[in-house]
Amino acid sequence: MKMTVDFEECLKDSPRFRAALEEVEGDVAELELKLDKLVKLCIAMIDTGKAFCVANKQFMNGIRDLAQYSSNDTVVETSLTKFSDSLQEMINFHTILFDQTQRSIKAQLQNFVKEDLRKFKDAKKQFEKVSEEKENALVKNAQVQRNKQHEVEEATNILTATRKCFRHIALDYVLQINVLQSKRRSEILKSMLSFMYAHLAFFHQGYDLFSELGPYMKDLGAQLDRLVVDAAKEKREMEQKHSTIQQKAALQDFSSDDSKLEYNVDAANGIVMEGYLFKRASNAFKTWNRKKPDHIRRWFSIQNNQLVYQKKFKDNPTVVVEDLRLCTVKHCEDIERRFCFEVVSPTKSCMLQADSEKLRQAWIKAVQTSIATAYREKGDESEKLDKKSSPSTGSLDSGNESKDKLLKGESALQRVQCIPGNASCCDCGLADPRWASINLGITLCIECSGIHRSLGVHFSKVRSLTLDTWEPELLKLMCELGNDVINRVYEANLGKMGIKKPQPGQRQEKEAYIRAKYVERKFVDKYSISSSPPEQEKKIVSKSCEEKRLSISKLGPSDQGRASSLSSEGERQDSSVLLDSKHLNPGLQLYRASYEKNLPKMAEALAHGADVNWANSEENKATPLIQAVLGGSLVTCEFLLQNGANVNQRDVQGRGPLHHATVLGHTGQVCLFLKRGANQHATDEEGKDPLSIAVEAANADIVTLLRLARMNEEMRESEGLYGQPGDETYQDIFRDFSQMASNNPEKLNRFQQDSQKF
Repeated sequence: MKMTVDFEECLKDSPRFRAALEEVEGDVAELELKLDKLVKLCIAMIDTGKAFCVANKQFMNGIRDLAQYSSNDTVVETSLTKFSDSLQEMINFHTILFDQTQRSIKAQLQNFVKEDLRKFKDAKKQFEKVSEEKENALVKNAQVQRNKQHEVEEATNILTATRKCFRHIALDYVLQINVLQSKRRSEILKSMLSFMYAHLAFFHQGYDLFSELGPYMKDLGAQLDRLVVDAAKEKREMEQKHSTIQQKAALQDFSSDDSKLEYNVDAANGIVMEGYLFKRASNAFKTWNRKKPDHIRRWFSIQNNQLVYQKKFKDNPTVVVEDLRLCTVKHCEDIERRFCFEVVSPTKSCMLQADSEKLRQAWIKAVQTSIATAYREKGDESEKLDKKSSPSTGSLDSGNESKDKLLKGESALQRVQCIPGNASCCDCGLADPRWASINLGITLCIECSGIHRSLGVHFSKVRSLTLDTWEPELLKLMCELGNDVINRVYEANLGKMGIKKPQPGQRQEKEAYIRAKYVERKFVDKYSISSSPPEQEKKIVSKSCEEKRLSISKLGPSDQGRASSLSSEGERQDSSVLLDSKHLNPGLQLYRASYEKNLPKMAEALAHGADVNWANSEENKATPLIQAVLGGSLVTCEFLLQNGANVNQRDVQGRGPLHHATVLGHTGQVCLFLKRGANQHATDEEGKDPLSIAVEAANADIVTLLRLARMNEEMRESEGLYGQPGDETYQDIFRDFSQMASNNPEKLNRFQQDSQKF
């Protein structure tokens, strides 16, 4: 090691030594200024980067909102959703980059300035102090007179002690200088190298991400070119049609609206005739209300053997005449207004006015024809609604999972890798995998994870076990499945087909193998689907019925009647589990396994091609997600949602998963569905939304969650297209509820009977 200041010169205290010290001290002072400036610039860069991430996240949320708005356009919705997912990944990569920058530049260099430079300054102060003491001792020794022996001895002793102390402090100071000069090189280079590796990882991840997205963007570009050509063609056709209609309109007589003169008693939609009419008030004054004509002009229609009207399209029709067979229609010539006619029933009459004589005649003929048709059909036909009770209730039982024995202090990597088979990559067997597919429940090495990303999120959703944040539900999901469970399904025929798994490093072989395994599902035993023994299924049914009865006892008095009917219907449905299940179709197996909280069997059903949104037509068109709610498992719901389950798909009673979770008081599931975009304004066939159900049940936790979600939605709408993605307090509360639902579900099993509290 090259020394900046020589120790020998230190002992001599020569001018060369002093000059070297002066040069070093100036250099260290300048170094401190440079490092302080660099740290401040790093802090500013990190703050600016975090602000950029926040703005980018808001922009991404705007794209997602636009995708949801475009739900009726599959191309736009799919493209925007895929792009927003990619942007979210880039935001995550940016966040990781800024965190690593803070650790490598800010924290490391700040520590060097605070620790090493502080030691140098302290050593410098001690050296300057003892140096001054030495100079004073020399001066005093030189000034003492030779005839004063006592003073000579005293000055000599002081000078000797001071020189000894000076040499000791000077040597320490020189040591500190040399160590600092040597260490600053390693500290600065180590900090910058770490910073550059962070950038390397960031750009590598971004390159991989957009390399996977590239083919899709290329296909979308080609599709867009076709759309532009089609749009130009449609524009020319519409312009031609516009010109034709404009010419026709120029020759048309607008004194009467002939387009409304037609009526059809055999119309497919049941509407014989419809159009605007003025209606005279039915009060005692019989006025037409001339000051406010919009109050008396209504859209009338003859449908289902009734005469009805409405002001706006979304309004429920108001019935004027219940049964046209009991009515007559006649002209009215004895009043001041023109074009009037009257529909008379045994209980009331209705005076109406058309816009022209032709329209009046058309309406009168339409009413007369409808009366005649109704008599020929020998009465009207009324619609009958099949109101069946909802599925039975169940209790939230997320605490019985065997994997809860894992220590809370363990990391996601430790918890997941301790599952059988997870200590090595699921596809190539490489040890210590650091990535996972959350919808498959497997662990992957970094190379296989990149291949999984290229499959698309509808096949595999990849996360890092060390860099990403893991929710409790996802961790439990990973612990319920694992490489051994999934490989027993997806590699069932691997040995029979004589195919060997690829080895680490065989990139092309891996790509072909993984695509064949998960996309084409070549190795799945398509002629085998697991089923539980009859005795085990009986136990499952018995246990589920008991859980439902326990859940009903916790509901408020206003909701127990509804829940009891749900339970009785559910028990009848559960009896279907005892049927022979050797030849179950995959959708039905997924449906049953969702209620049984059996994730391995659910994964097997999906591998056999089960539709995750399969609806059971024999049980109110309930979906596997609704069955997971009735089964009371939060992890089962998470698994279905990760595999594409529709959180807003409803049964024949108009109830979605959020409705059922609210009725059963499953707070954790309510929280999960709200986070996944469940429509809390949807009403069932009784006209009740989840909030009204929760208020009736006096469930304080769910009422709080639903009201907070509604407030957050209103705040988001009030902010406009580019507003904040919601209140931070709302996000914190939902995060707390999610943690409690996963770790302490018993704290959420409380119902308050006093509904007046709300």
